[in-house]
Amino acid sequence: MELQSLHPRIRSVWLAVAFLGAVVLTSVLGGALAVYTEFEEAAAIFFFVLLSLFGVYQWKRYSVWGFEVREDNVYLRYGVLVRVQKVVPFVRIQHIDSRRSPVERATGLASLVIYTAGSRGADVRIPGLLPEQADELREELKDLAIEDETRRDDAV
Repeated sequence: MELQSLHPRIRSVWLAVAFLGAVVLTSVLGGALAVYTEFEEAAAIFFFVLLSLFGVYQWKRYSVWGFEVREDNVYLRYGVLVRVQKVVPFVRIQHIDSRRSPVERATGLASLVIYTAGSRGADVRIPGLLPEQADELREELKDLAIEDETRRDDAV
């Protein structure tokens, strides 16, 4: 099996978040910049610079995100500035949820959350899935985790 990418629609969600972040930071910092520099266009320039940086970051974020269901684990790769590669063994999976936030419902997307045994914050989230894809993946991982547990019990 090869690395699967997220649904392209997640780019729109992430770009909207980038836009909102640029608006918020501009309203907080851009106004102060315009007042202290006495350069009236400073807030507008600041906004477009932020929007460009955030937009490029979110676009790149999509291109590096991928996941793969392997024989005995789930492999995830993501991160723009810091590249993260995670391997979640089936034996560590506690339970799996598919979720749809209001933004995800509005865009027709869902997320899959894999809760793992072990250290705090070890949960894994796969965003940008179609709802039926999230449900199918949840069932597949559940079956594989049960099968892995059964195989380990037989080996003892």
